[in-house]
Amino acid sequence: MVSAIQKNGNQKITAITRQDSTAQIPSGLAVKKVDYDDHAALTSALRGQDALIITMGARAPPTQQTKLIEAAAAAGVPWILPNEFGNDNANETLRKDVMINAHKTQYRDLITKLGKSSWIGICCGFWYEFSLGGGIDRYGFDIPKREAIFFDDGKQALSTSTWAQNGLAVANLLNLKIQREDESDRSPCLADWKDNFVYVASFVVSQRDMFDSLVRVTGTESKDWTITHEDSRKRYQDGLAVFQQKGDFRGMGRAMYTRNFWPDGLGNHAMTRGLDNEKLGLPKEDLDEATKESVRMATDGTLAHYG
Repeated sequence: MVSAIQKNGNQKITAITRQDSTAQIPSGLAVKKVDYDDHAALTSALRGQDALIITMGARAPPTQQTKLIEAAAAAGVPWILPNEFGNDNANETLRKDVMINAHKTQYRDLITKLGKSSWIGICCGFWYEFSLGGGIDRYGFDIPKREAIFFDDGKQALSTSTWAQNGLAVANLLNLKIQREDESDRSPCLADWKDNFVYVASFVVSQRDMFDSLVRVTGTESKDWTITHEDSRKRYQDGLAVFQQKGDFRGMGRAMYTRNFWPDGLGNHAMTRGLDNEKLGLPKEDLDEATKESVRMATDGTLAHYG
């Protein structure tokens, strides 16, 4: 995301992070380390910024995003991209079924209540490389072990995005003018998505599409893989039970991913909402190239620290 914004060359980026953070910040960014409990310091760090992009891990304390939003309001930041970057959280049914997403509504509501900023949510689906290469609890593949679990018949498609496409979507969105110049102006502007979601994706694919790509990329055949099937609703319920009874986030991940492959198609926002790719000037991507990256990540330890 940072790289894509930098390539546009029109924005100055400031990274705000905790004082004790050891995160590697990309070069070319201004860095402000602050105490998230210090409202005045956060406000000062955000003053003069045109937009706040919030990116946090799923296990980050929920109050941190609240503090950032409150400080952004105090600093007069006009636009906030809250920590969405995933499923269609405007869909009440999907939001209710995926508990980790259900709480995100409160942050959008807080931005609206404070009345100083507008929000834009990025609905990009799951990240393709991360999800395909990240193990059996995500898209149902263990690439090093050559194992695959198809949910139901494996033919239900969902919308998914590469990290590069997700970053470019944010960069191109923030590169738009804020308002149209006049009534004859039909070009996209930031206000088109004010207090709403942007819908983007790299691919609309099923597990079987992913598997076919994996076979091509790895030079294997179907017979080289161990393939099993699971009922998607049972797998979802079993995952929830693991999370609720043991506090194991792998269960939550299993439930969250499986829910998006249900036959109701709610995981396919390209179908249910339509995509904003063209408006944002996003390129068409090559599925096999993205799968190659997934295979690399699955085999070289890139994704190991994500759990």
